[in-house]
Amino acid sequence: MRIIALTNQKGGVGKTTTTVNLAAALALRNKKVVLLDLDPQAHMTTFFGVDPNGLEKTAYEVLTQSLPLAEGLIPIRENIGLLSSGLDLAGAEQELVSVVGRETILRDAIENYKDHCDYVFIDCPPSLGLLTLNALGAAEEVFMPLQPHFLSLQGLSQLLETVLLVQRRINPPLRVTGLLFCMYDQRTSLASEILRDIEHFMLQQREVDCPWNAVKIFNTRIRRNVKLAESPSHGQTIFEYEPNCNGACDYQALADEVESMVEGPRQSETPAVHPETAAVHPETAAVHPETAAVHQDHAGEIVTDTEVILDPAEDHSLASDADGTAGGDTESGSIDDSVEAGVETATGGSSGLDIHQAEGTARPE
Repeated sequence: MRIIALTNQKGGVGKTTTTVNLAAALALRNKKVVLLDLDPQAHMTTFFGVDPNGLEKTAYEVLTQSLPLAEGLIPIRENIGLLSSGLDLAGAEQELVSVVGRETILRDAIENYKDHCDYVFIDCPPSLGLLTLNALGAAEEVFMPLQPHFLSLQGLSQLLETVLLVQRRINPPLRVTGLLFCMYDQRTSLASEILRDIEHFMLQQREVDCPWNAVKIFNTRIRRNVKLAESPSHGQTIFEYEPNCNGACDYQALADEVESMVEGPRQSETPAVHPETAAVHPETAAVHPETAAVHQDHAGEIVTDTEVILDPAEDHSLASDADGTAGGDTESGSIDDSVEAGVETATGGSSGLDIHQAEGTARPE
């Protein structure tokens, strides 16, 4: 069984759409899939046409009342079970603030169900609060859906640092195994520039001891497709709504890649560079015979003003709002520099960081 959390603290990047349609593609291949909706907005629950109001057995009961996972699952489609969400889940962080071991409640619930399915997908809320920490504490893998826009990358370094801290303090097997670009338009230079920067950064991380040093940047790009936006309003997956559209083809291709990863992440694996990226700098193709290296003199610089502070005398927060704090100097550096600085700080010795303190600051206002 693979337990995969799909997370990005930026909202609107395709987490829920990807969770639902990737699960549907795998279910069509006779894989048993469990979906856990940890977003109080209940978008995944609504996606399947389920009214989140009035449900008696949801993720809230699993986290706060020790409801067995098997009792909360709704058989929503053939081979798919759904643990629904609702507005009550927003109060779970407040109720669990004084509970010992609150970061591993979901992990314990899944542990008792692990022999009944092939995949567990966790749809995380757009924040780094206790709900997301529970997801990361339970998962073995993290997929990060990204939109090729500057703002969607603003919180990437803090998200990676959160994964690093959870892996070291709570869940040692945790790894970032997949980066997926959604709403991708290959006709725009911005999308190619951001893709190039991400590939360049991840190539640099191969020799770094961190949870994302073997990440796979999926060759599949989820293209902009109006059918993907329309299908939730009909309570249908893309394969039920329009099985021949580009969106359905893209998620089938993504399912192929996900299934090909069953052997687990390989530390030596080099991320594949998309053909269109190699075409931008054809001279770099000779650097790596199997996968073209990313040209280092790329023009599109990406910055993030997020900083992880590990000094025990300073702020110990792991949390941020869904939109983060944008507005730094957009010409002062790149995503490579900011994330590398965070990694170097986090790995530079004893930090004194108390993850329980951090979660205490992660509650939404």
